[in-house]
Amino acid sequence: MTRSGLKVRNTKTLRESPTARDEPVYPRRKWSDALARAGDRRAWFVSLLFHLGLLILLGSVTYVASVEFRAPEIDSTVAPQKVDRQFETVLSADAIGNQSDMQTDSNSAAVAEFSGESSRTNFVKPQQTVTESDFRLPEVVEEISLAELSQRIDIRGESSQMVGGVDGALDRLVAEIRQSLEERKTLVIWLFDASGSLKKRRSAIADRFESIYAQLGELQQSNDPPLKTVVASFGKSYQFLTDKPVDDVTDSVTAIRNIEMDDSGEEQVFSAVSAAAKKYYKYRTRAGYNIMQVIVTDERGDDEQLLDGAIQFNRRYGIRTYCIGNASMFGRELGYVTWTYSDNSTKEFPVKQGPETAMAERLRLSFWGGRGVGRISSGHGPYALTRLCAETGGLYLIPDDVRGAKFDPAIMRSYQPDYLSRAEYERRLKQNRAKGALVRAAALTRDEREGVIRVPRTAFRADNDTILRRQMTDAQKPMAKLTYQLDQLLMLLEVGEKDRAKVNEPRWRAGYDLAMGRALAMKVRSLGYNSVLAEMKSQPKKFSDPTSDQWVLAPSEKIISGARVKKLADKARMYLTRVVDEHPRTPWGLLAERELSQPLGWEWKERTVGYAQIEQRQRQQQNQPPPDDQARQRRAQIQRDGPKGL
Repeated sequence: MTRSGLKVRNTKTLRESPTARDEPVYPRRKWSDALARAGDRRAWFVSLLFHLGLLILLGSVTYVASVEFRAPEIDSTVAPQKVDRQFETVLSADAIGNQSDMQTDSNSAAVAEFSGESSRTNFVKPQQTVTESDFRLPEVVEEISLAELSQRIDIRGESSQMVGGVDGALDRLVAEIRQSLEERKTLVIWLFDASGSLKKRRSAIADRFESIYAQLGELQQSNDPPLKTVVASFGKSYQFLTDKPVDDVTDSVTAIRNIEMDDSGEEQVFSAVSAAAKKYYKYRTRAGYNIMQVIVTDERGDDEQLLDGAIQFNRRYGIRTYCIGNASMFGRELGYVTWTYSDNSTKEFPVKQGPETAMAERLRLSFWGGRGVGRISSGHGPYALTRLCAETGGLYLIPDDVRGAKFDPAIMRSYQPDYLSRAEYERRLKQNRAKGALVRAAALTRDEREGVIRVPRTAFRADNDTILRRQMTDAQKPMAKLTYQLDQLLMLLEVGEKDRAKVNEPRWRAGYDLAMGRALAMKVRSLGYNSVLAEMKSQPKKFSDPTSDQWVLAPSEKIISGARVKKLADKARMYLTRVVDEHPRTPWGLLAERELSQPLGWEWKERTVGYAQIEQRQRQQQNQPPPDDQARQRRAQIQRDGPKGL
């Protein structure tokens, strides 16, 4: 009989057999004993697995060797500000790309999987000697997958910084280079805009090069200098002025001063960034150098389609990018640069410097009555260049701000734009209808096919009723198109009203509220404008002063266009007041205050111009003999160039 795997003999047979007395008698086992033996086996297997796992874990630990290089103190004409950003560099191949410590300021919100071969690079020890043959690139540079380009990245922390002139920008860069040198050898690639408007800034940087790099004189005299420099320029195309990295600062200064001006008007900045990174990235992979790119420009660049590729390549190989550039005007594409002529006279020219966001987020609306607010600084650089700096761990440094209204950088830091890829930016617009409505409305006000919403005529000649009626009829014609444009604008914005409460970012809340308030205010004014013109045209008012000959529409608290228009006026004031209360000392608050400063209604005021006297003088001038050639030429010059001194 068998039970629990043990054989048990018949007890009767054992007693009767004389030979069986010496054999042991096995008692029957209980089920509990069998279970106990099975438990012992399980415990043994668990112990085995635990110790195997521990051995595997210990075997996977990697010791990363790093040779620390201590640079001397670098003094500058202006004391560099304290730098609280950690400049980290990683030699492990597994720490490149999305897992890199170089991304402490720009962690990825979603990791995209790579297709094709792995992009990992086996780094060598930093003390390896660099030879010219090491830097001959293969014929085909590794492609970046679409999945890698589509990853979503959230930028946190400071991305732009006002530094107070070129000296301030260079002081901050000195601090960054110094931190890099304290860790290991560093290659700095300078990319200069070759346009004529940058000549003064290039010269200022060349002057400071000698004083900054002179601090490293002792180190540069060693057999293996720790700091190498590359100088390149860009415009319609790019060129490397020092094809091989140089150790002597004199070579760098000479290259900067000899940059040939590019008068094409094109700025292929991202082409230059990509080319420089692909030309010199092996200093990182084969010799363990830190690599820094420094862009010097005053425009946004014309090849933004290359931005994502430049970001991914630089992030993959730990190449930090910095930019010394101009601030963007708030919500505007165009900014201004000053051109200096040979006689030292100057003139401002519009150039593309913005906007500071991926897409326009500010309506292009004029102010009716009185003056506008002039130029407004966004406090940030243009979207593409600032995003390149932010996502690679660098900074966009602003030496010269907009000549106009400026705001506290500490306040504007809370209103930082979304430095996302355009694909991710558009995806988030679809997630919130208030955001999407704001961007679509801003685009509508920039559509040249629709025409710009302009200020209507407010002064009318009234010394004759016939002339008065004709002028008012002409003034009402464009108002029909304006009414249609405003209706389209408000339809777009009203779609997002329900999602307005879901918006958490201060920048988007301020932008949506300001757009709604201004669009509603303009709608109220346009309806009132049509009403008072129609009333005046049907029954012209009489002047109280017999010398008056002009009627002028002036802002008024009186709204005579009906209850519906008064309701729209109350809604406009609600939105604008909320912007002023919630976003003080910001561009949005400034624009809302300006809109509220002008009443939404209209009233007529009379004025004396003297049309009869003007016409009499014109008739007298027509009867005079023509001026001589010299006088005619002088008058033509004044009309063409304006009065002398302006």
